[in-house]
Amino acid sequence: MSNLLNNRLNVTATAAQVTAVKAAFQTILTNLPFLVGLTADERKSLNAIDVSNKAFTEDAINAGVSNPTLVPTYLSVANMKNDLTLFSQMDEIGALANQLCERIEDTKMLAGSESYGSALALYKAFGGAADAGVPGADSIVDQLKKRFASSAGNSVTVPPVPTEIP
Repeated sequence: MSNLLNNRLNVTATAAQVTAVKAAFQTILTNLPFLVGLTADERKSLNAIDVSNKAFTEDAINAGVSNPTLVPTYLSVANMKNDLTLFSQMDEIGALANQLCERIEDTKMLAGSESYGSALALYKAFGGAADAGVPGADSIVDQLKKRFASSAGNSVTVPPVPTEIP
């Protein structure tokens, strides 16, 4: 759980920043109109390319370029080259996108953890206030502990008011 005294994030994005980032994503989609979406079954059925397969593919393309009379008419070396070039381009862009996505997810996780950890500490404080007989504190504790109940009717143990600050 988070250390309440070490709040690593205490910032929000401005509306202008969120709008600009959304516009940047739209710019990416506009500049890559050929991006596709695959079903899970399609992903499973496709040949995967890795470092050794890429080297094999490059060798096959080079052999096709060097020996055009041996290339069957139903295969296009030019199309193979285009596909491999696009693969390399998407690999480069994908690596950058993955780094960005990881940082977004990490920031989201940390912000959520800090917020939830503080909420649990506040729940504890309200529990202490209720135990001390502070008027209104019991209803706050009752309201907050409802969030731990299952909506599906399953038996869920409502955690007691925490005794330790996370």
